[in-house]
Amino acid sequence: MKKVFIGGSRKISKINSEIKKRIDNIIKQNFTIFIGDANGVDKSVQKYLILKEYNNVYVFCTGDKCRNNVGEWDVRYIETNLSRKGYDYYVLKDIEMAKEADYGLMIWDGKSRGTLNNVMNLITYNKKCLLFVTIDNAFYNIRSVNDVQSLFSKYHEIKREIFLPILSPS
Repeated sequence: MKKVFIGGSRKISKINSEIKKRIDNIIKQNFTIFIGDANGVDKSVQKYLILKEYNNVYVFCTGDKCRNNVGEWDVRYIETNLSRKGYDYYVLKDIEMAKEADYGLMIWDGKSRGTLNNVMNLITYNKKCLLFVTIDNAFYNIRSVNDVQSLFSKYHEIKREIFLPILSPS
């Protein structure tokens, strides 16, 4: 069974009809959905999945407590030795979802470092990612770092310096 990692920016609190159509297609194919527990896109998608009465969902949480699991779905707790919650803490669950998923659907506001990192993790693990960019309400197929760099060349308003560490080889 195919597994899709759905994620996005915490500042996006509503998903539009185009995104809902993509999620409906995932549901129609009975794919397993991996979703995080953050506010924003994660919580909005969770609410939509409740409306659709879809249960083939796993919520990934870092540590021993989920922030959001509105459908009371099965939870994958990702262990960590980090005690301080922040970017490094929560990114652990995202890495695990990228590893386990077959595909990604990301909803990006053009600013979220975490969402872009999810895209990069997916392509690092040779997974395809469909990226919805709210700046122009358009979908982009992302398969490589070159695809991400092409996207940057289209959007001059994106603060490139924020993302240079993500795009630079480690």
